[in-house]
Amino acid sequence: MEIITQSSATATINAPAAAIDITDWLFKLSDLEYQACSKAHVACGSTMDINGKRVSINVENVAGNLLVQHYQEEISERSNCRVNSISDSFSELGVTKLGITWELTINRLTEKTSELENKVTILITDEFGALLKRNDTQVTDAIKLGMSKNVAEHNLEETPLFAKDIERKALSGQWA
Repeated sequence: MEIITQSSATATINAPAAAIDITDWLFKLSDLEYQACSKAHVACGSTMDINGKRVSINVENVAGNLLVQHYQEEISERSNCRVNSISDSFSELGVTKLGITWELTINRLTEKTSELENKVTILITDEFGALLKRNDTQVTDAIKLGMSKNVAEHNLEETPLFAKDIERKALSGQWA
């Protein structure tokens, strides 16, 4: 699948990296906590797939595009979590699927501080390519630029709020 856009944002966490379990955070994030991290966040929950892998289900509305994401765990470490989704996308163009990779990384800054890196990659699926073709639209630089802008703005909004939630939980000793 071709990458249509990538976005990365960082935020400081006033807690040591060793006190954080980013994978546990992602898969135990409550619906209300998720909603508090962005005006675009509608709902979230988690479950298991048939192979016993954890799945985070997120619903968000980014720039008029309603996304239902089914993130399956790929990397599940205390300081690195990567999940992949073939997400349902509902937009003015129609209903389709987008590939999305979401990766969260915790980096140690000092003994008492760390950094959250929130990286999102959007991939063109066959279904999305077919939808564009039906609408006589191609993946142009303008489409990529628009999606890049929307994803970057969303990432810049949610990343510091994710970091605050992680910080609160780390300082409470949740992952001690």
